[in-house]
Amino acid sequence: MRTLLHIDSSVRVEGSVSRALTARAAARWLVANPAGTVTYRDLAADPIPHLDGSNGLALMTPPEHHNPAEARTYALSRKLIDEIKAADAVVLGMALYNYAAPSLVKTWVDHIVAGGLSFASDGTGLLSGTEFIVIESRGGGYRGGTPKHGWDHAESWIAHAVSLTGLEPQIIVAELTMAADDARMAHLRPLAQESLERAHAQIDALWDTAGESVA
Repeated sequence: MRTLLHIDSSVRVEGSVSRALTARAAARWLVANPAGTVTYRDLAADPIPHLDGSNGLALMTPPEHHNPAEARTYALSRKLIDEIKAADAVVLGMALYNYAAPSLVKTWVDHIVAGGLSFASDGTGLLSGTEFIVIESRGGGYRGGTPKHGWDHAESWIAHAVSLTGLEPQIIVAELTMAADDARMAHLRPLAQESLERAHAQIDALWDTAGESVA
């Protein structure tokens, strides 16, 4: 049985563009895999503890030398990595916060980059072969030719951050998402709609669904 791991991270629930897009992707995947199973993790509702002075060395210390906090962290990392290993595809929703990835996503990544669990001692990624779709929403415009082109530090970061694991993200972006609610961006609303429709089309093209559509 095929499995999709669906992950959301937006601190906004109602009106979240990234959540709406990941839900569309999950529905699309189920059309292509009607006998499949979707598992769900909400990083905003159930945040992963940050690495700190009590547990920060858990993934760099042999398990037999772990203190209690490190042992809990190592067990959580193993669980998160096992969720990925059990999945044929992972869909991660990621809103751009302050020009970077949310700390909720950064912490998830910190936990899944673990020697012996997600990559081998020779550097071989142990999560290779898992399809990894990252759906990013960003309130402003960051495409080439815009004043803030290059200010989106989340898109390039996540590809580099998970590279040791063998995951290779395919990134789908919807931008100018604040235009609908910000009068100062009213003139950008047609471009925002174009970006959203482009994201919808990219999501709908992810898996072979024999011509079926998602509303």
